[in-house]
Formats: sequence, C-alpha cells, structure tokens
Amino acid sequence: MKKLIFTGILAIAGLATTANAQIQKGNWMVGSSLLSSNFGLNTGAGYDIKLQPRAAYFVEDNVAVGGYVTLGFSKPGAGQSTQFDYGVGALGRYFLSPGEKGVDNLLNHGRWFFEGNVGVGGFNVENGISTTGLDFGVGPGYSYFITPNIGVEGLVKYNGVTGFGNEGLTSRISFNVGFSIYLPTSKAKDVANDVR
Repeated sequence: MKKLIFTGILAIAGLATTANAQIQKGNWMVGSSLLSSNFGLNTGAGYDIKLQPRAAYFVEDNVAVGGYVTLGFSKPGAGQSTQFDYGVGALGRYFLSPGEKGVDNLLNHGRWFFEGNVGVGGFNVENGISTTGLDFGVGPGYSYFITPNIGVEGLVKYNGVTGFGNEGLTSRISFNVGFSIYLPTSKAKDVANDVR
C-alpha cells in the first residue's frame, strides 16, 4: 500500500513539474467527460448520469488518437422508463496551435481542439425502444490547463447512433464537461516501473 501511495505522489509531482509538453508527440492523454448529470429534487424525480472515459496517444504534435467507452444510465422520473446508453470505439483529437488559422487562445493556459469519434453503441429503454449500431460524434472544445499536465475541458458535440432497432437514427447535441491528464511517455514508464 505504501508503495502505491508513493507511486501516486511521484506521478502527481511529475505532472506538476512538466512544462509545456502536454500535446507533443509520444505523450498520453487519459481522462473522462461527464456527459450529463441531472438529479431531480422533487418527490419521484429522476436522475441521469453518463460518463465517457477515454485514452489517446499523440502520434504527432497536436494530434492524438485513441479509444473511448460510453456508459450511461437514466431514470427520468416516476412512471417513466429507465434507459441504458453504451458505446465503444475510436476517437481522434486535433489541438489548434496559438495563432493557427487566425484562432488565438482564449486564455494563456489553454488550447482549442476538435474531437471526433466513431464506434459501436446504442441505447435500450425499459419499454422496449432501442437502437444499436454506428455510434459517431464530432465537435469543438477547449482545454484549460489548471496545472501543466491536467486540463479541465468543455466540449460541444453532435452525437448520433444509427443502425438497428426501433429507432433508425437518434441524435443530440451535448455540452460535455470533464478533465484530462497529459502524461509524457517517460513519466508513464517511470510510474509503471515503480509499481512493479
């Protein structure tokens, strides 16, 4: 247990001391979007929670590719059907450099990006409505780095699922809030070696 705590402290210290290397070739990005959350306060009110953990590797400066998993559960309220959302697939993210194409950073400690995903996903509702098939999405976002390697992110994204089931195509626009940790490969190797 002590070894695990010590490894965690070393990883956080490494994250805090790395400067301006977040989105360079060879780095890793891991994090999660809190797609939506809604907790009703009235008697019989419902709730809605969706998470999208993801991991990506920077194949070039400013360009990351990886994967994601979407898990969601919603219970709208008394007398309404429970819904389960799911998905798994590939994602890509491109970060704009300062001044690129006339787009300057909103703040000195952040970056604009575009994200797209494609995979397999769907939803099932307790009353029998369902769709399973191609899960896709695209949209712009902004990552504000609260430390050199930890970003709080906002993302406006068009999401869709098309395929088989009672609904041929479902789509929505979502505002996602989440975080990502940008870890240089050398630091990831150090943490892995310390754990062993």
